[in-house]
Amino acid sequence: MVHLICNTVLLLLTATSTSAFSASGPAFTRNCALRGISDDDIESAIAREAEYKPGMANTDFARRFADLKGVPVKTVGEAFADFTRILSVPVNALYKNMMTDIVGTTHLVTVNARFQRDGIWSLGMISALDLLLKNYPEGVEGADRIKSSLFECVGLVEADLRADAKAVSEWAEGKTRADVAKAMTGEGDSPIAAVANVAMKDEFWMYSRFFGIGLVSLMEQVGSATNADDVYPVMEEWMSTSMGKSHYTACSDSDTYFKIKAKLDLMETMMKEIEIREKKRMAQRLEEKAEVALAAAERESKFQEEGVNEAAEKAAAKDDSTTT
Repeated sequence: MVHLICNTVLLLLTATSTSAFSASGPAFTRNCALRGISDDDIESAIAREAEYKPGMANTDFARRFADLKGVPVKTVGEAFADFTRILSVPVNALYKNMMTDIVGTTHLVTVNARFQRDGIWSLGMISALDLLLKNYPEGVEGADRIKSSLFECVGLVEADLRADAKAVSEWAEGKTRADVAKAMTGEGDSPIAAVANVAMKDEFWMYSRFFGIGLVSLMEQVGSATNADDVYPVMEEWMSTSMGKSHYTACSDSDTYFKIKAKLDLMETMMKEIEIREKKRMAQRLEEKAEVALAAAERESKFQEEGVNEAAEKAAAKDDSTTT
C-alpha cells in the first residue's frame, strides 16, 4: 500500500517537471521574411540566396567552423535509441518522459559546434542528475545505470566528466563568493580560472543550462545561495562582471533548478511522512493481532484447565460411587 501511495505522489509531482532541465521554448525559430522583395534589386537578392554554399560564408563564424561542413550528426531519435540500447532495461514509467527530454536536449547541446565541455558544465550535469534521480524507485544502482547510459549515448566519457566536476568542487571547498568571483575573471591557476579564460577569449562561446546549474552548485557550496532570490546578484557578479558574459539566461535556469528542487524536496518529505504513518499503522495492526492471539491463547489455556478440572471431578465422583 505504501509503495502505491508513494508512486502516486511521485507521479503527481514529476508530471509538473517532466521537462526537467530541457529548453523552455521552441527549439528553432524561422524567419519567414522574404528578403529582397522590398529591395530595388530583387534579382541580386535571389542570386545571393541561390549561390549560398554551406561553410563558405564570408564571416568569422563560417571560417572557424568550415571544417565541420558535411560531418554526419546523429538525430535526437538516434541518440535516444542508443540510450535505450545501452541501458538495456526499461526506465521507470514515472521518469520516462523526463529522461526523454534530458537525452534529447543534452544531445542537441553536445553536437553543437560551439559546445566545449568544462568542469563547471560537468558539475552542473552531475548535480542535476543527482537531484532528479535522487528517489529513483530502482535505487542507487538503477539511477547510476541511467546516468552512465546518458553520458555514453551523447558521446561523453563519464570518468573525464566526473574528474573535471570533482576538480572544480574540491577547489571550491573552503572558498568564498569573492574567491570564486576572482577566479571567474581568469586570474590564477584554478580549474575555474581555466574555464573562464577559455570563455572570455572565445567570441562564440556557448552557454547551456548545465553551466548555469554548475554555478548554482558552486554558490551552494560556498554558502552564497540557498534560494532563487539569492542567486541573481551572485550570478550577475560571476558571469557578467567577472567573466563578461550575459547572466540573464543563467538566472532563468537557476529559477527552474530551485523550483524543481522544491518540488522534489516536498515529494521526499511527503513520502517520508507517508512511510512513517504506514509504519505506525502496521505496528498497530501487529499489536492488535498480538492481543487477539494472546487472548486466544488465554482462552485455550482456560479451556484446557477447565477440562482438566472437569475430568478430575468426574474421576472423583466415579470413585465415590464405587466405594458406596
